[in-house]
Amino acid sequence: MHADLSIADRDAAARALGQSLETLYRGIFERSMHDVPICNPALSIAASGFRSYGGRAFGIVTTPWFMNLVAADLPQGDPAPAVVPGTTVRIGLPAGEVDFIAGQLDGFGRLDSCSLFSPVFEFGSMDAALETAEEAARAFFDAASLQASPAPPAQVNRRDLLRGRFRKEEEATGP
Repeated sequence: MHADLSIADRDAAARALGQSLETLYRGIFERSMHDVPICNPALSIAASGFRSYGGRAFGIVTTPWFMNLVAADLPQGDPAPAVVPGTTVRIGLPAGEVDFIAGQLDGFGRLDSCSLFSPVFEFGSMDAALETAEEAARAFFDAASLQASPAPPAQVNRRDLLRGRFRKEEEATGP
């Protein structure tokens, strides 16, 4: 990452990548997913909680067919090491080590994804899905601020994390 970019500039670039993903996934939905049975008609497309971390952009993408934590290279940053699409890539986040699947999205480039929900029928409204996405972003990235002392990163079970188990365990072992 170029040293002249501030944290605010990197976070702004991450949010811009999130907006680009929203636009791309809206196009995918309109072209080929709008009538697919795995889609939840109560949901639309949204990018939530995008931020820079470790030289990459991270955030949650919600669509009518999935909710994923995603990682992408920041513009003007150092690209992630090249891998074959479909390869599992383990990335250290404040909440612990998280497995992503490396991929390529037409019109975007490399996009590593960690599936949180797929399909997404458990959400009765977009508001409920967005609330979950925002809580997931906080859980993955703000976990370090919840710990009383630094501990080695744990392997994150995304379903436990999203069900609140991770936070409850932290609260039980906290100060």
